[in-house]
Amino acid sequence: MTESQTRTTELTSQYIAQVTGDLERNTKEQDRIAADIEALQEQLRALQHDHAVLVTMQEALGGARPAAEADTAAVPAVPHQASPAPRPGKPKKAAAGTKKTAPPKPAAKSSSAKSSSAKASKTAAKPSLVDLIRGHLEQQSEPRSAAEVTTALTQAHPDRGIKTTVVRTTLENLVAKSHAHRTKQGSSVFYTASAAVAEPAAAGPQQEAAAG
Repeated sequence: MTESQTRTTELTSQYIAQVTGDLERNTKEQDRIAADIEALQEQLRALQHDHAVLVTMQEALGGARPAAEADTAAVPAVPHQASPAPRPGKPKKAAAGTKKTAPPKPAAKSSSAKSSSAKASKTAAKPSLVDLIRGHLEQQSEPRSAAEVTTALTQAHPDRGIKTTVVRTTLENLVAKSHAHRTKQGSSVFYTASAAVAEPAAAGPQQEAAAG
């Protein structure tokens, strides 16, 4: 009975260790997939916003001409309808009034085109999370953990809603692409910018100064 109990205890401990490892791998995989989904959703929202802006610009630019042509085509119809009337002066005034009120329509659409183009420029100028993380690492002289990077980016961009799991996954992707280095100190993991990425970024202002 003692030997059987010992074997049962060993098997139980082995199963517990295996299940614990599987749970850790499952959790990490869930975090990675959730980060990828969130990044894709952010890209989808940006594309949908750009699509709406482009549609508005298309309507503002392409819809101005048909509106003007419709107004000019409608002007001759007024004298024909009013020609049987005994006083031809009134239809002429009505036609003149329609001609005066027609031009403001393209102007209103041009202002909407300007506002939509301004929105498009703001959307295009918004950096991605990968660029923010890589730029933050390049500015640091010491290694930073995922939590420290998340805290710094959250303070700098409070409207982004940055999460630590997304930042950690992005950092791991940068390490996989040799855009960052990972070091481990005890149970903590720290990240630094890769020299191959940091050098061109530092050389950019010098080249611009020499060209100027």
